[in-house]
Amino acid sequence: MSTIALRAATSSDIHTILAFWGAAAEDAHRPADTAEAIESVIGRDPGAVILAIDEDTDDRALVGTVIAGWDGWRCHIYRLAVSPDRRRSGIGRRLLQAAAQRFAELGGGRADAMVLDRNDLAHSAWKANGYAQQPEWSRWVKPL
Repeated sequence: MSTIALRAATSSDIHTILAFWGAAAEDAHRPADTAEAIESVIGRDPGAVILAIDEDTDDRALVGTVIAGWDGWRCHIYRLAVSPDRRRSGIGRRLLQAAAQRFAELGGGRADAMVLDRNDLAHSAWKANGYAQQPEWSRWVKPL
């Protein structure tokens, strides 16, 4: 069993994160992520991007991510992703627990996440971690 360490991302992690999301994250129906956007999140909210690192690999491989964003009012979760070959090993649960702990320390009372309607695998993971779909809301977007 691997030793998984959780830590906040730094600017030096940005290109690794982008490559990881290209392999492990759902990217349908969304604009592409950019190094500038991740840098902005890290600069504005330094603890928001949480990484799961496999300490037992030679390259200390990135095996999971979550963005636990706090805007001072609401808690939002983005980019929960786990390496496809490491899913169902507890990494996603640990990332969500770290996000919840961060939110509690900041004074947040409820977290929300955007999950694609057709991503059944993600639905199972969110449900297993105590989240429920909120049917009375729809997300409205406008590209800027």
